[in-house]
This record gives sequence, C-alpha cells and structure tokens, in this order.
Amino acid sequence: MKYLKEIALIGTILACDAHMAHARELRTVGVSVGSLGNPYFLSLVKGATDAAHKINPNAQVSAVSSDYDLGKQSSQIDNFIASGVDLILLAAADPHAVSAAVGRAKAAGIAVVAVDVEADGADATIQTDNTQAGRVSCAFLASAIGGKGHVIIQNGPQTSSVIERVNGCKESLAKYPDITILSDNQNGKISRDGGMDVMMGYLTRYPDFQGLFTVSDPQAIGSDLAAHQLKRTGIVITSVDGSPDAVTALKADTLIAATASQSPAEQGTLGVQTGYDILNGKKPAQKVTLLAPQLVDRRNVAAYRGW
Repeated sequence: MKYLKEIALIGTILACDAHMAHARELRTVGVSVGSLGNPYFLSLVKGATDAAHKINPNAQVSAVSSDYDLGKQSSQIDNFIASGVDLILLAAADPHAVSAAVGRAKAAGIAVVAVDVEADGADATIQTDNTQAGRVSCAFLASAIGGKGHVIIQNGPQTSSVIERVNGCKESLAKYPDITILSDNQNGKISRDGGMDVMMGYLTRYPDFQGLFTVSDPQAIGSDLAAHQLKRTGIVITSVDGSPDAVTALKADTLIAATASQSPAEQGTLGVQTGYDILNGKKPAQKVTLLAPQLVDRRNVAAYRGW
C-alpha cells in the first residue's frame, strides 16, 4: 500500500511539472484605452505593466489611445493581432460595436479582458461598480444642497461606465421630489476642456442652479474653472474618479465637494492577472468583477490613499 501511495505521489508531481512546463508564457500585452492624456488611464496602464512584469520581467506592454473612436480602436486591435500579442486589455469605445474586433482577437488565440467599461465578447471584465459610484456621488450632492433645487448632470461619451454612472446618479436624485434635473445630455468628453466648454453653456443658459454632477473628474475640474471665470458661486460639484487633481481641488477653495473614487491601477493589475489565467486554461470565478467605489470629500480626503 505504501508503495502504491508513493507511485501516486510521484505521478501527481510529474503531472504538475508537466502542467508548469506547458504553461503559456506572457510575452506581450496590448492595451487600448480612451485617452493616455487622462491620468486615470495612465494609472491603469501602470498597474497592467507592473503586473505583467511580475509574471514575466521581459514582458512588453504596448498602450494606445482610441480617443473614443470605434474605427480607430478596431484598427488598434487588428494591429495587436498582427503583432501577435498574448493578451489585450480593452477599454471599449463602444461596448457593443467593438465585438467584431474582439471576435477576431479571440479567434487568433488572444485573451481579451475588458477594463473600465464592458465589451461584448470579452473573456472577462474588470471595472468599478459605476452605478454605485453615481449613486454615492449624487446622494452626497442631494444632501449638500438640502434636498431641493436645480441640478445638472454633465454626461460623457456613451460607454457603459458613463451610462451606469448617470443611471446611478438619477436613482439617488429620484428620491428627492424637490430636485429638478435641468439637463442630462451634454457630453463633457471626459476632459477638462470639454467640461469647461459645456459648463460655460450651462452658466449662460441657466441663471440659477445649485448642483452639478459630472461623470469624470477632468470634467469637474473644467466646470469649476468655468464657474470661477464667470464668478458664479453657490454651486456644489460632485463627480467620479478620485483623481489626483480632484484631491487637490478638495483641499483648495473650489466648488468641487466630492468624488466617488475608482482604482484604475487595480483594474490594470487584475486585468493582466485574469488574462494570464485565461491563457492558461483557468477561467475566472466570475466573468465580471466590480470594484467598490469610495466617496471622497473634504472630511476624509486627507486619509484617502488615491491612485
């Protein structure tokens, strides 16, 4: 009996050695995100790069900006396929229309992990619980203006994350019958300039509103600048991201009062780890992983760890 147990143990060890010997190496990772001009995506790429180098110190990570253009992103995915990457991390410009390009990548044996936003056909998704981020940001906003008044929702590119943030915001505001939403369809383009331009329009069109929710911190920063230029006060601004710029704004004399934080570096890290497991036949326990947001305001910003 002891002899048989020893044979079984040796067989198990040999099987494990064989599995390790055939484990697929992570050599190259392609990353396509909305804009590398956004610190959020820079943090995501850094998290992905650090994770890839932990798996293989010689792994190469190539990151590109889609500029939220589906055609451009599809071409980037085709370029990744042609160069033979092992894994693609994808912040989809269009969660549904990108599926054809995702299908081509998977047919080429490439693992595709959606990050930040959903992408039809991806092997897995790592993102913030964006609906909850919108909820907590706008719950704070509603409370800060006393549960009544006029509020504006500054929208963005219609990715799944933006749509979910707006939906979450509306859920919170709907609990306050004395709050009226004046506008919810203007695109701040996830940028400071875009937020500033849209806010200038609001300030010209609406002589009196108490609150503004923006779907990203860069838009909130731009909106605050616009308000200061036109000398408008008494507006509470909240957003989503938890970016370094928002932290600075919360510590200064600005209209920005709160942001629901994300962890882009963790998304990049988990994206690479999950993709590597998929390449080696290990499916994730759940196809969609949602990371919980944290509300950051002037009361707790000093303790916030940030990106």
